[in-house]
Amino acid sequence: MSSHICSDNKTCNDSEVHNISSIFAWNMLRKEKKSILIDVRTKLEWDIIGYPELSSLDKETYKISWRIAPSMKCNENFIKELQCLDSDYNTPIIFICKSGGRSLEAAVAAMSFGYKKCYNILGGFEGIEKAGDNNIQGWKEQQLPWKRS
Repeated sequence: MSSHICSDNKTCNDSEVHNISSIFAWNMLRKEKKSILIDVRTKLEWDIIGYPELSSLDKETYKISWRIAPSMKCNENFIKELQCLDSDYNTPIIFICKSGGRSLEAAVAAMSFGYKKCYNILGGFEGIEKAGDNNIQGWKEQQLPWKRS
């Protein structure tokens, strides 16, 4: 098992999903040519709320729903759709959803199918409101590039 430096200079093992900030994700996408971003929200969320825009990095956001609206049942084709991307099992894959829950589920599933470098954006696209000053800012709140369809 190998390890590498993750967010906050912590050493991470390759056998676990790593929670990272949206800023850390942006920097990883910028620095690591092979890294990819997968937005696991629903089509309605992409259309109405928006999604990360990566054209300035010569990349695109891949959209593969983890759960299908309106039932929100797991997408039975998720892993097949993931395998169709131009990636391999060592590609750094960053998952994002609204706040980090569905993307964590998707990242865990990907790891169980052999993907080795899976990351979850904690706070997701929209962020997490917590009591006090412990809010976790999402992609939009960090003013990272995004667009609406």
